[in-house]
Amino acid sequence: MLPTVRAVLELPVLRAAVPTVLGGTDRLEAPVRWVHVSEILDVGGLLSGGELVLTTGLELEKSPEESASFISSLEAAGAAGLIVELIGQRPRSRRALEKAARSASMPVVVVERRVRFVQVTEIVHRMIVAEQLERVERARDVHEAFTVLSLESADTQRVVEQAASMIGASVVLEDLSHLVLAYAGQRVSTTDLLNDWERRSRTTPFPAHTARSGPEQWLQAAVGVRQQVWGRLVVPMPPADLDADQDMVIMVLERAAQTLAINRLADRDQRELSHHAQAGLLNALRQPRGLSEAEALARAGSLGLKRSSYYVPLVFRTALTAWGSPILSGDPFAGQQDERELLERLAKALKSSAGTALAASIQSGSVGMILSLPARQQEEPTLHILAEAAAGPAEATPPGWIIGVGRLQPTLLEAAAGIDEAAHVAESAATLRDTGKPYFRATDVRLRGLLALLRKDPRVQQFVESELSAVLRADAEGKGEYLDLLGRYLGSGGNKAAMARSGYLSRPTLYARLRKLEDLLGVDLEDAESRTSLHVALLAHLIRGQ
Repeated sequence: MLPTVRAVLELPVLRAAVPTVLGGTDRLEAPVRWVHVSEILDVGGLLSGGELVLTTGLELEKSPEESASFISSLEAAGAAGLIVELIGQRPRSRRALEKAARSASMPVVVVERRVRFVQVTEIVHRMIVAEQLERVERARDVHEAFTVLSLESADTQRVVEQAASMIGASVVLEDLSHLVLAYAGQRVSTTDLLNDWERRSRTTPFPAHTARSGPEQWLQAAVGVRQQVWGRLVVPMPPADLDADQDMVIMVLERAAQTLAINRLADRDQRELSHHAQAGLLNALRQPRGLSEAEALARAGSLGLKRSSYYVPLVFRTALTAWGSPILSGDPFAGQQDERELLERLAKALKSSAGTALAASIQSGSVGMILSLPARQQEEPTLHILAEAAAGPAEATPPGWIIGVGRLQPTLLEAAAGIDEAAHVAESAATLRDTGKPYFRATDVRLRGLLALLRKDPRVQQFVESELSAVLRADAEGKGEYLDLLGRYLGSGGNKAAMARSGYLSRPTLYARLRKLEDLLGVDLEDAESRTSLHVALLAHLIRGQ
């Protein structure tokens, strides 16, 4: 830190001169940026602020009444203080200085013994230069420390801890929602540091540059690049509680913020490159064109997929509002962001499982994966872990992800070929009512899966209209009970007695309505082939309407 006026007065060379402070005692802690010796009264224009002015006061002896204007001009120039050497009997100058010093806002000091001004300037300037060199050394240490953290792509917590250690105070990293991402406490408990954090943070305005603000005078630095600020580093302590120089604290905080921003960009770029590499390999494995199993395993191994005894193909598909219309916003970039977030959640979840995987977007709204497992019995637990990761936090809103699982395969290429089957299962499973299943296999979709594939075929649509035209027309006329009755009847396998026992309708009423339904359809509902044909048509109709 720069020497203060008080520190300069305590130098032996000045203490021996018996200094007396005439006024401005509350500013004795003002820093001294330089020492300026002058014998002219019009010196204000030569100063730039922070100077300690030394003078013999001989000019004041000629015109003592100018003492007040002289001191005022120094104050206007931002001088740190004034030291006047009064040797001998100079009562007029002394009285004028005492009177002017009473209203001075800077320290006004007189010494009554001779002082070697050159010695004072030499000592103080050496102190100032030493302090500046110390600042340079500290800046170099800070730069080197955070450069290493950048080169090592250190995690967020480590960067925050480094900043707190250098500052000697607590540091908190929060996002734009005022949620704490990382923190390092210094001389304070976690409870006290983070107590009621969100409210306190919301009452602290976000300054445009590193500065203090808010009722608790938090020092803050933005974290991010240009217009892409994503958080802020906070020292939640007032200036009086900091041991370090504020300029030093600001330098550390800004350098830490830069490191966090650089590491996040580097991490994002690394993830993007990894995602692109995995997408390219996944497409190559699905269309091998002469690619051998050994080469496929070698390429997959270079991207983190371990050789194992079993491989499982999976497809994660967004929930559908209508066939082929995934719940994504109109902005295609939003859909890509959802897929990236899913890939990151899946990668994180796999770290706690026995499996490794290749995963990448295979088309808009669909993410493909080949899961490598060392043992068959690990398939179900790992699939549950991935399903939980795909579901996201409990408060997550759509888009949700429907998981289609292909058959367990002994080779990587066979599993890659099963991606299409898994995609079909995921697509078909979207037509099922909420079953509570975390994932679906081919046995879960069966006929419904086939009809899902053929849903847009005009021949299937014509078949549905032909089979169900009468009940569909009745439904359009407000007689929907016949369509519901047909569904219940076919769902019970044509067992009228079971329907009657269920309490759905009384037996006479049920039989009468079934006869009416037969008349509408023009078929014998006792005929097994007719029931099968109607059941297929009804399933196709329901799938088409979802």
